[in-house]
Amino acid sequence: MTGSAAVGRTPTGISGFDDIAIGGLPAGRSTLVAGTTGTGKTLFCLEFLARGIAGFGDPGVFVAFDETPENLRRNVGSLGFDIARWEAEGKWTFVDASPEAGEQTPTVGTYDLGALMARVDRAVRQIGAKRVSLDSLGAVFMRFDDRELIRRELYRLARVLESLEVTSVLTAERDAEYNHITRQGVEEFVFDNVMIMRNVMRNERRHRTIEIVKFRGTTHRTGEWLFTIDPKDGLVIIPVAFLVPRDRASQERVSIGNIELDAMVGGGVFRDAVVLLIGSYGGGKTLAALQFADAAFRAGERCLFHAFDETRGQLGRNAAGWGLDLDVMEASGLLRVTATYPEMASVEDHFLRIRRDIADFAPARLIIDGLSALERRATPRTLLDFVIALGGVVRQHEITTLFTSAPTGGGTSMFTAPIMEVASIADVTILLPYIEGAGVVRRAIAVLQTRGSAHDHTIRQVAIDGAGMHIGDPYTEAFHMLSDAAVLPRHPEWPTDPDRATAGDQDKS
Repeated sequence: MTGSAAVGRTPTGISGFDDIAIGGLPAGRSTLVAGTTGTGKTLFCLEFLARGIAGFGDPGVFVAFDETPENLRRNVGSLGFDIARWEAEGKWTFVDASPEAGEQTPTVGTYDLGALMARVDRAVRQIGAKRVSLDSLGAVFMRFDDRELIRRELYRLARVLESLEVTSVLTAERDAEYNHITRQGVEEFVFDNVMIMRNVMRNERRHRTIEIVKFRGTTHRTGEWLFTIDPKDGLVIIPVAFLVPRDRASQERVSIGNIELDAMVGGGVFRDAVVLLIGSYGGGKTLAALQFADAAFRAGERCLFHAFDETRGQLGRNAAGWGLDLDVMEASGLLRVTATYPEMASVEDHFLRIRRDIADFAPARLIIDGLSALERRATPRTLLDFVIALGGVVRQHEITTLFTSAPTGGGTSMFTAPIMEVASIADVTILLPYIEGAGVVRRAIAVLQTRGSAHDHTIRQVAIDGAGMHIGDPYTEAFHMLSDAAVLPRHPEWPTDPDRATAGDQDKS
């Protein structure tokens, strides 16, 4: 967009927002933030000021129409923002225009914003404010019954804020998530910058998104961006980390935990690889994940294990069946296991928890066992955002990551639409399907891709017993494997009686 170099930026400090805004809000200008009730508009205004003080030393003025200053101080207490202290230090000032302050008592005739603007002007100059938040314009509009008058007063408000050389955020209400930008329908034509915050019900779940509609004269990232409101971190826009470029790629190889599989992927996977293992139910996915964790333990590396399909007790029992002791691994401090069901939180909140665990535990490896279970909780786009954001985090820290997934939706295809998208951004993709022939169901394994490395292109036999997973010779027959139960011609060495299959073929995953 022409002229973008002339527009400076004011970083908000809000997690992930400055990435999609390409540096922050346009400096010295007003940004309109529109949204329905409960979308997070007030919190955006509060964080814009609070993080400006805490992170950049920018004093701020908050013009409160809908809530009292006392309520606002209390609402951000959990985020660690001590507004009362900042007020005492001359870094934060409220202009109280709430009903309790008498600013919005009924009026007769034309309402004049002049008195309010004079108060804002005085507050800005008194503390040398660099940022101003006004929440919300809807309270002012109740005074007007003429759209042309609203537009004229808004222009006046915008010019006053511009003359003060502050970067400001103003909120306005909407009647629907996908309709006119604002309730009055004139605000978006007055201000140079417009954003929309949404709180949409999809698949019986609430999903919050933020969209930059326009930054006049400068650039921004387009589209709706998923976000969540966290009690500790406040507003968090997802995905975040994938927007940060990383210049180097690891050349170090690490073991997956199975010697034969290491050979199939070219001698282990790269240290910063994201591995997607797609398998049929009972095909050995959890066993592969446990062996991946064991490889970290034996190498003296920390491993973070998040399970979405099983409890911690079930994981421990299954591991013991293969000679692995999760209790010993955890007691050593090298393994941390978190087992929870997807329904316990939103996908966005699951991401935040994993990101916090990564920051706290500093693992060399990460396991997400049961990525497909999150499909019960997420739209395809939400699931993809989760993987992209998490992939950005682990690549920045060179954390070797394993995702496991199973077919969902009742079909036979190994690749659902969301998993196809995930596979497109993974570094290594491995299949663990069943194949069928002459009344016998057998296991197989194949490596579909290993970015930056040669790999074994054969489809190999798999057996599971009390010692774990064993990968054998390639299948020599031609068959279509990319379905959940592909038909395979009978192999002469297969037993004709299914009961002759060994007890070791009973998979515990």
